[in-house]
Parts: sequence; structure tokens; C-alpha cells
Amino acid sequence: MNAPLVTIGIAGLLVVISLIQPLARRLRVAPSVLLAVVGVAIGLLATWLLYTPKTNTFNEIAGLFVNFPMDSQAILYVFLPLLLFQTTLTLDVRRMAEDGGVIFVMAVVAVLVATAFIGLALSPFTSVSLIACLLLGAIVATTDPVAVVAIFRDIGAPARLGRLVEGESLLNDAAAIALFTILLGVLTGSATADLETGLILFLKSFGGGLAIGYIGGQLLIHVLPLVRDFRLAQVTLSVALPYLVYVIAEHFAGVSGVVAVVGAGILINLVGPSRVTPDGWTYLNDVWEQIAFWASSLIFVLASILVPKLLVDVGWNDILLLAIVVVSALAARAVILYALLPVLAALKLTQPVSRPFMAVILWGGMRGAITLTLALGVTENPAIDPEVQRFVAVLATGFVLFTLLVYGTTLKSLIKLLKLDRLAPLDAAMRNQVLAFALNNVREGVARAVTQYHIAPGPADQVDAPYRARAAEAADGAAHSEDILDRDRVTIGLVAISNREREIVLRHLRQRTASIHTAENLLAKIGRIGDRARAGGRVEYNRAARASLDFPVTMRLAQWVQRRLKYERWLARLLADRYESLLLSRIVLDELIAFTGDKIPPLLGSRVGEILTEILANRREATTTALEALRLQYPDYADSLDQRFLQKAALRLEEDNYRSLFSQNLIGAELYSHLSQSVQEARAEADRRPQLDLGMRTEELTAKLPLFHDLPADRIAAISRLMRPRFAVPGDHLVRKGERGDAAYFISSGAVEVATGDRRIRLGRGECFGEIALLTGGPRTADVHALGYCHLLVLSRSDFRKLTDKDPTLRDHIAEIARERQAMNASPPDDDQAQNEADTDRKTLPPAAD
Repeated sequence: MNAPLVTIGIAGLLVVISLIQPLARRLRVAPSVLLAVVGVAIGLLATWLLYTPKTNTFNEIAGLFVNFPMDSQAILYVFLPLLLFQTTLTLDVRRMAEDGGVIFVMAVVAVLVATAFIGLALSPFTSVSLIACLLLGAIVATTDPVAVVAIFRDIGAPARLGRLVEGESLLNDAAAIALFTILLGVLTGSATADLETGLILFLKSFGGGLAIGYIGGQLLIHVLPLVRDFRLAQVTLSVALPYLVYVIAEHFAGVSGVVAVVGAGILINLVGPSRVTPDGWTYLNDVWEQIAFWASSLIFVLASILVPKLLVDVGWNDILLLAIVVVSALAARAVILYALLPVLAALKLTQPVSRPFMAVILWGGMRGAITLTLALGVTENPAIDPEVQRFVAVLATGFVLFTLLVYGTTLKSLIKLLKLDRLAPLDAAMRNQVLAFALNNVREGVARAVTQYHIAPGPADQVDAPYRARAAEAADGAAHSEDILDRDRVTIGLVAISNREREIVLRHLRQRTASIHTAENLLAKIGRIGDRARAGGRVEYNRAARASLDFPVTMRLAQWVQRRLKYERWLARLLADRYESLLLSRIVLDELIAFTGDKIPPLLGSRVGEILTEILANRREATTTALEALRLQYPDYADSLDQRFLQKAALRLEEDNYRSLFSQNLIGAELYSHLSQSVQEARAEADRRPQLDLGMRTEELTAKLPLFHDLPADRIAAISRLMRPRFAVPGDHLVRKGERGDAAYFISSGAVEVATGDRRIRLGRGECFGEIALLTGGPRTADVHALGYCHLLVLSRSDFRKLTDKDPTLRDHIAEIARERQAMNASPPDDDQAQNEADTDRKTLPPAAD
């Protein structure tokens, strides 16, 4: 390989693809279409220069492009992981999940249908085998979203349409390449032509690829915090990941590398923003955008350069076969769109897709570089018959050119014809309100600039007048707009404040006042709340907000581990995580309420602003209640975390001051570096969260009980050996009515509620419940729930008997309590008495709590 020649060839292509961008805008065509045309032109010119007898001057450079020193496998290994990974990084995965069913059908099912349609349609008209026809079907089933999405963005097509096409293409490539690999194995004799075997291989390829992608993504997620302050290292790791999972999946595991890259990319998309700083995430995406531009443009040009080589000796029979491919591919796509999707939507298995959307998706199935590269791979395989090689090369290349030159040049007109380039009704109705709000902000900024720069009134009025007129016109239009219902305005507002809430959390992460783990946890909850609001408005938002305060399954499991295995550290860590998350959430909600009161009314109206403020106030109240419940149980630990948060905020302000002084040249680089280093050291200390002590030492809890308060230390120690500590969180169902009593409970701290039908009585520190069932042998007569965080001591039936047998006084005391409670339960109090009992704290003898 002539290194200087290859270098200058690649550099020349980079110049070409850079100049194509403005040229495509001027010609109003998709860049991919122009890239294909230029690539074919370069290929034709290079072929002519290499083989013409008129000159030998350009033979070296022409030979480079005619016989480029990269085969199809090298092109896929170099460019495909980059393209797939960058696409997944930019996807709105949460919004795309709403159309997951549609995307799956359009990607996976459509690939199988298209392969079958094309293969079966071609088979009667050609001498090659059915497997070869199916192989061609799998090759041309891959779609390229680059050109389509570029057209969508250029004319302002609906965002959902773009998500559908991008999502389809992402999984489409994975399914098509997996199917291509299986059929290629059958064609070359390395695999059996058995439907069941093929299906198993297909599922294995998909599932194995997802597993490898998930593992790779998880590894990167755990490594990224180690290089949190080194964004160049973060980008480098992100570039290494797609190559590693792709090669491991394809070469070592024998599964789909495409699926592995997609799986890893989606995981990084969802979790990555909380594992690095917001500035670092922005930088990473900016770098990847540049990488993807190079990769997508180069693979398109390189594949297009090979077109003349692939289209050798094209005849009329090939044109007929190409027409069959075009018609059958359209028919397969139409069957999925117009026959299968409506049925699935009627069964509530997928989201409905409108007829205009279907038409655009049908006509937008353009093919590109991946199709050409797979076709090139067939021509390079010596195990494949030359007739099959030519068959695949000619038809795949011809189909790519047809879709680019026909679909690509007419898609924009179709979108305009279907009026999909217009604003959605809600956006159109909001236009005047957004304009009025933005233009008034501009006028205020202009007024400040006039004062600051001492501009004369005449020029100032000349600049302000057009904005004043436009703002007045927009305000008048907004005042008369009745196109948006208040319900829709509330939904729009809830989605907007969810997005703003996410930004506030990311700002705290950037400012280092929130830990990565806490921010990640909170961002996941905010994402779910926003998704539910988008789907169901106010009701679903409130439901999701309440659910975000519930205790997760891991908390229940940690309680079980503490109760059964006496291991407390996991439970203590989860409780500390909960307090830190609730603290950050309350701070964020305070900021969000202020934002809502200031920004929402001008856009959505004062009534909607009041509703949203009320919703957020209720969220803040519920969050504060949950936070105070933890603070009440662990006040010292809560104070230490509050102090830690303030310390982090102070360190951020200190760092900002040093940075400001340095930017103003008031301090030198050496002093700034020294001061910054001291802040970093202090921050490292502040980042270490103190450990939470659950206070579950049995002997200490036993000594706190008034029942045993006056006993000597050795007697308390003996009793404590019979007790089992139990930790309860708010809402825990401790005792169920009707079940057989097997233990008595002593409350060391916290409070519980006893429900005996018409009574709800609170028990607090020093009291016990569950003892009657142990004395009488009868079933439980009440339900008991934890009102807050509780430290309980549990005494089993056998240990209860041991304890009472050794201490007749204690036995008599507990028996007296049981008799008095049974007597009270036998004569229910009137409403006033029940209310009085509920409002007093241990001033009257509680009823039985069994």
C-alpha cells in the first residue's frame, strides 16, 4: 500500500465531502444523494483515467480509487460501529419507546417480509437459486436514514416521523445483517438450510448481541466516573466501546455486532448523562457528531465509487429484474404499513400511525452505503458462484441508485403535498404566545442595551418599533386563540417543567452539589414522570410523582436481608441514598416552582400557571413529608448531609470566584492552580458521604423500653438475647388481621397505627403489640402499619414463654395489659371518644394490636 497516495486520497475525499454540504443546500437536495452522485462520478472518472490509452499521468491516483485498499469487511469494521453508536447517542430513546411496537414491526418483521417478498418474486425470473434471491432480499432490506432525516429536518417534518424512521433503520440494519449472515452461510455451505435452525440462529444472534452490548455499556458506565474530570479520556473510552463490542460479538462470540453496538449505545444514551458532567456530555456528543459526519460521508462516497465496478455489463434483463425488486420491496413495505400496523394498533399492541406518515415511510425507504458494502462483500467471497456475485452486485447497486435518485429527489415534494411540513395544531396555536413572550424579552434586552450603551432615543426607537408591532400583533392573536384546551395546555406545561427539572438536576451535577449516583437516580424518576405526563396529562403526572416516593423492591429486599441475615449495611446505604435523593428533589422543586411562576403564565396563561404551581407544591409537600420522616428518625445524620450539601455549594462558589479572578487577569496562573488544587482536595473530602448507623443494636434498643427500663444490666442483656431487631419503613404492614400470632412486637422508636375495624389508634415508643395472640392462642384481631421509620424488637412465641416463665412479674404485667385491651375492644367507643384516643399520644391505654 502506497501510504502517501492513500493519505492524499483520503484527504481529497474529506475536502469533497466538506464542500458537498453547502452545495447540497444550494441545490436543495439531500447531502446523501449528492454524495452518491459525486462518488459514482469519481468512480467513473477514475476507471476512465486508469484504462484510457490517452494518458498514464493519473494512473496511480486512479488506481487507488478503482482498487481501493479496503475490502467490504474492513469498511464495515471501520465505519459501521461509529455510525451505529453515534445514532443511538442522539436518539430520544424515551420518546422512541412510545413507538417501540411500531419500530420493531417496521425493523425486524419488515426485514423478514421484504426478504421473502423480493426473493420469491425474483426466483421465477432468474437462473440463480432461491437462497441467492433471498440473500439479495436481505441485502436490500437495509435502510439508510441519513438522507431521509436530512430532508425531514430541512423542511420541518414532525419529530415523531423522524423518530420512526431513525428507530426503524437502527434495528433494521441489525436484523438485515443478521439475516444476511445466516443466508450467506447457507449459500456457501457452512450452514444448513433449515427454517427452525435459521430461526434459532437469528434469535441467538440478536440475544447474544444485546447481552454483549449491555455488558460493554455497563463497564463503560462504571469506568466513566473514574475519568469524570478528563473529558478527552471520556471521549476516547466512548470511541473504544463500539469497536470492542462489535469485534467481540462478530469475531469471538459469533453473534450480531450491530445489535451489540446498538444495545451499548442505548444504555450509554440513557445512563451516560448522569455519569459525566453536563459539559463533558455536551463535548462528547459534539465530538461524536464530527466523527459521524466523517464516517457517514466517507462510507457513502467509498461505496458509491465502487458502483461502476459493480455495474459491469448491465443488460435489459437486469433492468427487468431491478423493476421486480423495486415493486416487491414497495409491496412488502406496503403490507407492513397498511395491513399489519392497523391490526396491531386496533389490538392496542402498537401506537397508531396516520395515513400521511405511512405514505412518507413507504416512499422514504432509501438504501445506502450498508447495502452497497454488503453487496461488495458477496462479490469478494470466492465461495460464491460468479453468476450469483454478478446478480447480487448489479441488482443491489441498481436498487440503491434508484431509491436515492427517485425517492430522494421526490420525498420532499411528497411531504409538502401531504402538509406534513406544517406545525402541529398545538404548536400552531401556541405560536402567538411564544412569539409574544420572546419578542417582549427582546424589547426588554434592547431597552437595557440603550441604557447601558447610552444610545440616543431616535435610533433606539427605530430598532424597537418593529419588535413592538410584532409583539402587539402576537399578543392580540394569543388573546383570541381558543385552539388549545386547558387540559392540553396543562400537559404541555407538565412536559416543559419535567424537561426543566432535568436541567436543574444536571446543573447541580455540573456544580458538584449532587453526587453522580443521586443525580442518576433522580433523573430516572424525572424521565418516568415526564413520560407519564406526556401520555396521560395531569392525572398520570401526579400518579408517577407519588410512585417516585414509594420504596423500591431493593429496599424491601434489604429489609429482608437485615431481618433474616442480620446484615445492615445494604439497608443503611439505601436509606442514606433515599435521604440524599429527597433532599436534592426538594431543592430542585423549590427552584422549579419559582421557574413555573415566572415563565409559564406568559406562555400558557395564568390559570395553567396556577394549576402547575399547585401540582408542584403538592409534590414538594409530599417530598418534604418523606424527608422529615427520615430526619425525625436520624436527626444527626440528616444534619451531617445538610452540612455536606452546603459545604459543596460553598466550594463551588469558592471555585467560581477563583476562576473569575483568573479570567480577569487579577491573579496569575500559578496562584490560580494552587487555589484550585486546594478546592479539589476539600471537594474530595466533601464527596465522601458519612455512613448511616441504623441504631439496631438489640441491647441498646431493649434498654430503651420502659417495660425493662429499671432492670439490671445483666437481666437486660439476657432479655436482649431473646429479641430480634426489625427495621420498618413507613407503610410496612407489620401485623395482619386474622393470621396466627407468632410473635410480640416492642416499639423502641417510631410509631405504628393499629386498625381494629372502627378504630385507628397510634402506638409509640415503649409500647407493644401482638402480645394477646401469644397469650390466648387466638388469631390476630387488628392490622398494624408503620407510620414512620421504626425500630422494633420482635419476641417469638417460644422466647415469649421463656421470658414470662422466668419473670412472673413481667408475665402478670403483660397479662394485665392484654385483659384491659380486650375489655376495651369489647365495648367500642363513641365517635368523640375514638377521636380523643386518636388525638392523644399514649395518654390512654391503647386497644389490642394483634
